[in-house]
Amino acid sequence: MKLRRSIVLSCLAILATATPFTIPAADAQPSAAHSTGAPRAAAATHAGMTWSTAEQRPNGEVHVSYDSQTNGYQGDTPATASLPVLCLDITGSAAPSDITPGFYAGWSKGWVGLTPSVSGTSLTSRAAADALCARSFGTGWRMGEHHDGWYGPGLAYSGGWSFWANGAIPFGTRFWVAINDQPANPWN
Repeated sequence: MKLRRSIVLSCLAILATATPFTIPAADAQPSAAHSTGAPRAAAATHAGMTWSTAEQRPNGEVHVSYDSQTNGYQGDTPATASLPVLCLDITGSAAPSDITPGFYAGWSKGWVGLTPSVSGTSLTSRAAADALCARSFGTGWRMGEHHDGWYGPGLAYSGGWSFWANGAIPFGTRFWVAINDQPANPWN
């Protein structure tokens, strides 16, 4: 845990001076030369839900959340937009003592990170988005979802609209987030 916090703090220092970059949509999916022979999914066309970073603490805790642009019912950003994908690795970590999880700001039980920017058109399914996270961060990582915040005794209840996690995402950064019970994803 100390090593991860040290890495997060180092990443925060690097992010403070970093220039954002974008991967063109054509590079977001494997090329034909790397194809498995399976046909590619049609481009996603539906508006997708996006969140932003509400708070990034120096100790490596980050609060990702809806904001005034977010539409969790129909999506708020055209699929043609290029944004990072919020990824989550649920490690089972306990909520830090300085966070009191609640329905609207639960604890994710893990770590978050962002992929490089991708066109929402490449997010053709939840499986495609999860695979992007796994390619970017490793086994066990998947796309973050609206209900990934947990609260209550033993963190037994799932909330929504925002959550806390370990990680380093600069304040105000906008990104794609999945929602499992509304048609507000690029693949819907």
